[in-house]
Amino acid sequence: MLKVQDLKVNYGGIEAVKGISFEVPEKSIVTLIGANGAGKSTTLRSIVSLEKPASGSVTFCGENITGLDTDVIVSKGITLVPEGRKIFPDLTVLENLKIGAYMRKDDLTDDLNWVYDLFPRLKERSWQAGGTLSGGEQQMLAVARALMSRPKLLMMDEPSLGLAPLIVQEIFHIIREIHNQGVTILLIEQNANMALRTADIGYVMETGRITMTGSGSDLLADEKVRAAYLGK
Repeated sequence: MLKVQDLKVNYGGIEAVKGISFEVPEKSIVTLIGANGAGKSTTLRSIVSLEKPASGSVTFCGENITGLDTDVIVSKGITLVPEGRKIFPDLTVLENLKIGAYMRKDDLTDDLNWVYDLFPRLKERSWQAGGTLSGGEQQMLAVARALMSRPKLLMMDEPSLGLAPLIVQEIFHIIREIHNQGVTILLIEQNANMALRTADIGYVMETGRITMTGSGSDLLADEKVRAAYLGK
C-alpha cells in the first residue's frame, strides 16, 4: 500500500532522515522503533508533507504522492495521529470528531456510531470539552478523530506516550481492533515490546537510517534489539 524509497529529509543543514526505504503492505501493522531523535516522527510527517522531503519518493496505492499538499494526501486515504494528541481542548468530543471528517460531505452517522463502539467512553463524554478528558481519553479521541476521515492507512506517532500501563494495554487492544476491521496501520512507538508484539513487520531506525528489519516476532527475539530497546 505504501512504499517509501530513498527518503531524505533535512532540518536546515542537518540530515534527519538519511535515505531510508521501507514498505507497508495492505492490511498489515508495521512499526518503526528507535530512540528519540532517530528520525521516526520526521518520517511520518514527511509522508503527509508536513515536512518536505529533500529527495526520494513516497508511493501510495501505486501513485506517487511525494510533496503533494497535506489535504490532498488525506483525501487519498492517509491520516496521521500526531504525537501529543493535538486535540482541540475547548471543543467538545463530538466537535473534535466532526473536525476529523471536515473533508467529507456525506452523512457521518455510521462513522460516529463506529468510533463510539470502539471508544464507548467518548460516547459518554460526547458533549464534554476535550481538554477536560484524561490523558488516555484524549489519546482515544485523537485516534477516533483520525478514523472519521475513513483512512486506508492510519499512521500513529507514539500513541502510548505518557499513559499508565493499563491504559497502554487498552490503546493497543484498540489498535488491533481497528486493524481487524480492515485499516492498515503504520505505528511509531517507544514501547518497543508492545509495538513488536502487535506488528506484522518491524523496522529499527537509528540516527536517520533503518538498520534492521524483520517480522515483529523475529525482532522481539533478536538479542541486539532486546539489549537496545527492551532492557534485556
